Amino acid sequence: MNVDMFRDTPLDMIRERVAACPDAEDAFFVCDLGDIIQKFNIWKQTLPRVDPFYAVKCNDDLRVLSLLAKLGTGFDCASKGEIQKILSLKVSPSRIVYANPCKQNSHIKYAAKHKVNLTTFDNETELHKMKAINPDAEMVLRILPPQSDKVQCQLGNKFGCEIKDVRRLLSVAKELNVNVVGVSFHVGSGCYDAEVYAASVRLSRVVFDIAKDMGFNFSLLDIGGGFPGQKSAKISFKEICDVLAPALDEYFPKDSGVRIIAEPGRYFVASAYTIAVNVIAKRRVARDGEEGQEVTQNDEPVFMYYVNDGVYGSFNCLLFDHAELTAYPLYPAKDDEPLFECSIWGPTCDGLDCINQKTHLPEFDTGNWIIFPDMGAYTVSASSTFNGMPKPRIFYMSNEIYRSQLAGKGSFGFACKDFSLRGELDYLVGSADADAISTY
Repeated sequence: MNVDMFRDTPLDMIRERVAACPDAEDAFFVCDLGDIIQKFNIWKQTLPRVDPFYAVKCNDDLRVLSLLAKLGTGFDCASKGEIQKILSLKVSPSRIVYANPCKQNSHIKYAAKHKVNLTTFDNETELHKMKAINPDAEMVLRILPPQSDKVQCQLGNKFGCEIKDVRRLLSVAKELNVNVVGVSFHVGSGCYDAEVYAASVRLSRVVFDIAKDMGFNFSLLDIGGGFPGQKSAKISFKEICDVLAPALDEYFPKDSGVRIIAEPGRYFVASAYTIAVNVIAKRRVARDGEEGQEVTQNDEPVFMYYVNDGVYGSFNCLLFDHAELTAYPLYPAKDDEPLFECSIWGPTCDGLDCINQKTHLPEFDTGNWIIFPDMGAYTVSASSTFNGMPKPRIFYMSNEIYRSQLAGKGSFGFACKDFSLRGELDYLVGSADADAISTY
């Protein structure tokens, strides 16, 4: 796998590839590794007390996982398969949190065998399972945070111990002599309510105090995920941190001895991926006519475009993650170029396979390219080959600004290629600029 170094933007690289291979038509991704490095730098400057444990489920691309491992993040794994993938990168088990409150027995055995002991729970059954299978486990009580409707995906409907049940669960843990070491919460995936983070931190303090009263000595707070990862998000990372950081300092000050971790997923990868899809077919239909009505010269046409990736592939994020995507032409429309109402459809034979029911774009011809940015979160990790449709290839790049960070020692695990630059990569942590921090 090659990394094309020092391109300005993913769009530049897409245009170069399209120009260099005019007969190519397969959909493809461009992943900007520099964007991930920038996010890491921003995190370390904005939330220096919080250790990020990347949520593997969000995007399990091995190149991304390798990069994050080199940067020093931990990893949030939810299954044996995810744990195996992270351990294969020579990551220490101490950098993994098994963050699934309801686990399969064989997966618990695998984790125990490989000394992945830090894990979450929210029910009594899980305590008995862990006592029987992994008595060395370090258990983290996942609580139900205050609920907000400002999320892309609710998680509180499935996981989280209510505050009224905390004392009972901790009593069971004490009877079983299970080691409970802290508290976790998750406000929901794609959260855009900053206040719910602060409220969840306050609630966690209440649980810490209950535990202390019962004789426990908690030392870990896991604040979960939900952090935005793209400029078009309804709230910025900085806006959340402006509320979250003071709450952490108030309820869990530095001298408290409590380690704080988080489980960001989309934050790291959402904006790093851009996909280019090819128009493989096109229909011209009447705007308000009935099905099959003939289109006349007086009609302003409406177009249906069929492209070679869809909701069974990379665009599954539309169904599973409730993503809001924007389509762009490969090159900007000219000032006098008309825009037409259109819909964009995936390549399978299912009528459900629609990427966008209604948007406005210049007229495309078969063979033209449509670009979708911000396609890194909950896309490649859940895509399928339904109807025999292939998964897009991924190309990798980085902006020149990260040259110094891409000049470390050791092996990154894949080759770096530029016109005169060849070698192995390692990543040194740099600093993020103020404009970047305020943007995300």
